[in-house]
Amino acid sequence: MSYTTTQTSTYTTTDVEAVLRRITADLVMIASSSGATTEARAREWAHDIELLAKNDYLNFVDLTLISNGNEYKAARYYVDASGGLANDRPGNARWPRIEGAWLRITLSYKNSYDLTAQQKLAGKMKISWTPSDDDISHADLTEGDGREYSSNGYGMRRKDYN
Repeated sequence: MSYTTTQTSTYTTTDVEAVLRRITADLVMIASSSGATTEARAREWAHDIELLAKNDYLNFVDLTLISNGNEYKAARYYVDASGGLANDRPGNARWPRIEGAWLRITLSYKNSYDLTAQQKLAGKMKISWTPSDDDISHADLTEGDGREYSSNGYGMRRKDYN
């Protein structure tokens, strides 16, 4: 005797928006505390991240504080639609203010974000994203647990690098 099961999505775009509100709060807090970019720019990043997430094109988002070629802090947000994440409050996202620092943001897309998908979202994105081959392994930083944000079956897990 055998059994089969089918797993379907248990979240809606409203759930994605709920999670992205927490991610936006983190990005704005990081921008404000580090002074490495403006809050307005952080909100533009969040807008594009939400657009990609709603269309199921996003794998992860990586944000790094860099000065003089050195990484000082980083955070990576992994999409997790397993439904098993906690729903933490935004926080622990106060980053140091370092002279001359800037923030690098890298978005990892799913293979489904092909040319047709990119054309579908053209004109809706706030930023002209360009391909990058930057090393985002954060080899000189220590990885630790961050926060988990979820709403029904949709979530994002933040890993912190210090």
